[in-house]
Amino acid sequence: MSYSINESIRYFDDFLIYFAVALLLFVVFTVIYMKVTPYDEINLIREGNTAAAISLSGAMLGFALPLASSVANAVNLVDLVLFAVLATVVQLIVFVFARMLMPGLSGAIEKGNIAEAIFLAATSISVGVLNAAALVY
Repeated sequence: MSYSINESIRYFDDFLIYFAVALLLFVVFTVIYMKVTPYDEINLIREGNTAAAISLSGAMLGFALPLASSVANAVNLVDLVLFAVLATVVQLIVFVFARMLMPGLSGAIEKGNIAEAIFLAATSISVGVLNAAALVY
């Protein structure tokens, strides 16, 4: 079998398109998530609030996992966007569910409660893994 550099770069444009769209979807998710939460993660993180960093990081990872699965399995960009929207909704539901389980969650994160932030992050990531697995078709 002969090797050609053209074979390696043949799909580079597809990579760039899917990567750019996925990155844009990731940023959009992060902005939406930060708007939905009742506290300002960025300011809290800048002030050194580890709990805010942990909880936001968990949500980002919980979204990135199904997004990566969508990129790997999407038939086209419409598929990618639809599954990213679904993953966004799932992560927002996780946040609401976590707040129902722990009514003082938002205040606890603002106060720097790392235990509750880890719970929220772990829940977000765990559901993200399940969501990613469900997207493999």
